[in-house]
Amino acid sequence: MPRATRKKSPASRFRVEHDLLGELRIPNEAYFGVQTARAIDNFHISGVPISHYPHLIQALAIVKLAAARANHDSRALDRKRLRAIELACNDVIEGKFDDHFPVDMFQGGAGTSTNMNANEVIANAALEHMGKRRGDYAALDPHDHVNLSQSTNDAYPTALHVATLLGNDMLLAEIAELAKAFRRKGRAFRGIVKMGRTQLQDAVPMTLGQEFDAWAASIEDEIDSLRAVERWLCEVNMGGTAIGTGLNAPKGYSTKCARHLGRILGRKITLAADLIEATQDTQAFVVYHSAMRSLAIKLSKVCNDLRLLSSGPRAGLNEINLPAMQPGSSIMPGKVNPVIPEVMNQVCFKVIGNDTCVTMAAEAGQLQLNVMEPVIAQCIFEGQTLLANAARTLRTECVDGITANEKVCRDFVERSIGIVTALNPLIGYDRATEVAAEALASGRSVVDIVRERKWVDEKKLRAALATDNLIGRRKR
Repeated sequence: MPRATRKKSPASRFRVEHDLLGELRIPNEAYFGVQTARAIDNFHISGVPISHYPHLIQALAIVKLAAARANHDSRALDRKRLRAIELACNDVIEGKFDDHFPVDMFQGGAGTSTNMNANEVIANAALEHMGKRRGDYAALDPHDHVNLSQSTNDAYPTALHVATLLGNDMLLAEIAELAKAFRRKGRAFRGIVKMGRTQLQDAVPMTLGQEFDAWAASIEDEIDSLRAVERWLCEVNMGGTAIGTGLNAPKGYSTKCARHLGRILGRKITLAADLIEATQDTQAFVVYHSAMRSLAIKLSKVCNDLRLLSSGPRAGLNEINLPAMQPGSSIMPGKVNPVIPEVMNQVCFKVIGNDTCVTMAAEAGQLQLNVMEPVIAQCIFEGQTLLANAARTLRTECVDGITANEKVCRDFVERSIGIVTALNPLIGYDRATEVAAEALASGRSVVDIVRERKWVDEKKLRAALATDNLIGRRKR
């Protein structure tokens, strides 16, 4: 996208716009205007424009669309301008103007640059629908019409709420598919008995299927949590304008705007009970990101387990095989690494680290506004994108292709001392400890030692060591 410039060029390539600081030439092909151009010049920070996160652009347009309809209902906006703004907002929602949102995600001004970027693009697109030239703001103005009855301080956080909801839908779709993939492996591995481990020591037998089912259940719990916290995001401060007092907004506008937002999104959107409190508060983002952090913790733990169980192949656990994705070393021939779980681990570390940033940014609010919302937004949208992409990659490039080494799993069970735990009810804890110590010292099996000492009837011994008993199926 050509950047705004002050260099001399043929007049036909530029239009002149002005603001508080003076005039500025804007490329004719640009749908953004003077305030966006200044933000482009001011914020060379991350190199990541707001258009990098399409849900944010869609959300901005959705908020402006709801506001325009509420203004029309309040008789503050005429039908002709409403129709032009509606058409322009729909164009933005469809992604037609993504390239015209070049402002850096990191910005000062509490999101004013982002809000004005949206106002200017929508205004110029609306002007074209009216048969006017871009920049002909006498017919339809970014401030007076697109931003009517609004402030950045209510429109921007509301857009962040909406964008987070849209991003959450994307994220949860991928996480749900990942959970299903683990469930499929749980069914496939249902009959493979292995040793369970606590503190990396042999514990008691289980099935490999139970292990995969437990991972699926853990992930499913996080899906429920992320859905539950959406209620915080469905409460908005639209109509509060600058600090929550509603200055310059028509009577009833707030309620109408929330209602229109709900209709557009197909969700129950409610107005905050105290708009002054809601304008300065960012707790909804803190709660949401903490739920993302919890998901990241779970996913990282699962990937740690996958790496452990696939370790080896000769000098590790080697109970499962992860798909071989690439050669693992530039010096060690034949080595293959668990690169997909490793990349998920790294994504999770990033999200967990971002949670500290969100926490500190929320804490940094002062008086009637929190100006740190842009970095909160960046953390949330980055986390949603990274986790969704990593979940898809983990599913398609790793989990779907996992195979089991059934003989390895069985051998661990047969050689394990931990199986003596199943005999506690029959021979008592002290005798079980004695048997375990002898088995460990001699290398003999627990079962052989118990049989030799004739402490248990053979029928009872076989029943205690039956697979269904060892893995808990008889107790269901």
